[in-house]
Amino acid sequence: MRVPIVFLKSASLACALFLAPGAAEGAPPPAVEILTNLERNTSLVSDITSTVSLTQQKTGQGVKNLKMLFYRRDKDDAFLIIMTAPESDKGNGYLRVGDNFWMYRRNTRTFQHVNRDESIGGTDVQGDDFEDRKLTELYGPALDAQKREQVAEEMLGKVPVYRLQVEAKVNDVDYPRKTYWVRRDNFLLLKEQSFALSGTLMQTAYFLKYTPINKRFVPVEQIFIDEFEKGNKTTLTIAGISTEKIRDEVFTKAYLENLSK
Repeated sequence: MRVPIVFLKSASLACALFLAPGAAEGAPPPAVEILTNLERNTSLVSDITSTVSLTQQKTGQGVKNLKMLFYRRDKDDAFLIIMTAPESDKGNGYLRVGDNFWMYRRNTRTFQHVNRDESIGGTDVQGDDFEDRKLTELYGPALDAQKREQVAEEMLGKVPVYRLQVEAKVNDVDYPRKTYWVRRDNFLLLKEQSFALSGTLMQTAYFLKYTPINKRFVPVEQIFIDEFEKGNKTTLTIAGISTEKIRDEVFTKAYLENLSK
């Protein structure tokens, strides 16, 4: 699941839906408790259809604006992306169903099997940024030399947060090590840093704004900063969200091909 700036202007909406017992004053709660609450607050219980805008900035290449339609259904780990702009990318798409993830190219009418870390439209946003895999199944607390969890209470700007370091429990993730900054009052993620196995910082993401959807929260404004190639960043904005049930046929290669015509 893939954000110092203004955090959650509508903080009153983001009430502490799943406030952990350990979230009161005193020692921070265990890492797994923080991850569990974060997971619950952002795991959708309905299908979602929306429009997504990506603004990509690359050193020496200027700015590129992309737009796409996005369909997601979490009960079977399915999502579909169809590019609508710019004209050079229009009709290209991505389809994920279960463990299969394909990239579709309109000019060749071909599907290519790709990994979760596939860049979407050449941006800093990756395929798994559009998924809703269970966080507690992917990551667990990172331990220091004394086998202690690395969880601390601190301030991110003016917002009280828990800072925790986690390590991957499975191989099929974008980065094996991450640091999260999670709000103490409502367990929503504000900032995420992703590291290579060597410890090199690869990406920083800021989650700038959430919107409530069926008692859950969707991050609708995010920034992804490439820390390896300095100067590169991508801004992601989600709008026009619908939670109506999506037909099964949408998550098929045939549907994606038909959309791209």
